[in-house]
Amino acid sequence: MKILPVHLDVFALIILLGVAQGLFLGLFFLTGERGKNLANRCLGWFTLALAAISGEIFLNYSNYTFRALWTVDFSEPINFVIAPLFYFYTFSRIWKRMPRRWLLHLIPFGIWLANAITWFYQPLEFKYNSYLHSQHPEMPYIDAESYLDEDFTGLRGYISEMTLLSCLIYAILSLLAIRKAMRRNPELKSSGQLHSLRVLSWLFALVPLLIILVKPQFQRDVGDYLLATYIAATIYATSFLVMRRSDFFREDKTPEPAADVRKKYERSALSEEIEENLLQKLNRLFDQEKPYLESDLSLPKLAQRLRTSPHHLSQLLNDRLEQSFFDLLATYRVREAQNLLQDSATAHLKIDEIAERVGYNSSSAFHTAFKRLTGQTPAQFRATATSSRSA
Repeated sequence: MKILPVHLDVFALIILLGVAQGLFLGLFFLTGERGKNLANRCLGWFTLALAAISGEIFLNYSNYTFRALWTVDFSEPINFVIAPLFYFYTFSRIWKRMPRRWLLHLIPFGIWLANAITWFYQPLEFKYNSYLHSQHPEMPYIDAESYLDEDFTGLRGYISEMTLLSCLIYAILSLLAIRKAMRRNPELKSSGQLHSLRVLSWLFALVPLLIILVKPQFQRDVGDYLLATYIAATIYATSFLVMRRSDFFREDKTPEPAADVRKKYERSALSEEIEENLLQKLNRLFDQEKPYLESDLSLPKLAQRLRTSPHHLSQLLNDRLEQSFFDLLATYRVREAQNLLQDSATAHLKIDEIAERVGYNSSSAFHTAFKRLTGQTPAQFRATATSSRSA
């Protein structure tokens, strides 16, 4: 068997970095407290699936496959699971549960996985010829026989078209789910609560278009490196959106001593009339749009929506409400959580799901705030409310 030298260039580096970041991001979402959240688990498996597909493309593009022939087409079944996984993520992020009969969406993946079993047991010589066929058709094949029928479905020749169709269908389903959520709750559109989800959905929706543009321009699969480059860009865009929502990068979490607060605002020009007007705007915004439900709400973001400065908003909270920004958020979020915990319509939601619904990324932070403000844990509060309804 003839072996070509390893080929590394800028595209190979971008794809490899995307694979590494995809593996990291997938494990990040599947471990720790994050892994207890349904949407995080779906996103974690989705990014791992992208990393697997990109990994195979990297091996093919760089010619490393010659040195690991057993990896030929190892990720092929995953083509039929990436689109459902993204839809599961979108749906569970909005509704905090999986779609009905969600296992039916995985039937094509199951069929292809069964189809791939016979492929995995083919001799290396057979896989060598297959690799040449898809990546290096100019090279001479070697004599090889298959042990088993390598494609009992007879559909392997249409895998690009089927992948395109799958991505297109589930991209549309994801965008429709977001649209439905915004129609049911119009304030989500103005609050930007689903902005990150909408960005990722449009990025995923571009995959079918990219397949249409790339595949006709290249013989067989040699243009897949362009798809893998786009996948790497999508993975890093996801990482950016995750970091932007992270509590790690937020400031103003440590409340200032009262003496320091008074000193800080001694020279402020915020009059009582302006304070009263700003307080009315704040109450109206919280009542109508409920921005406190957004997990990434910050003092500067809230000030921008009220058309004031963070300094003046902070002064208002301390002077008129005698609260810090984070105390205010906790008050409203816990109040909203109490409504959900005692509502029979949301009795099916887990405590962690309620924590996320009211704006908390961390369930431990939610439990701490709830216990501090109510004197009870969320579970104790729900049990008391349930007893009161049944009495």
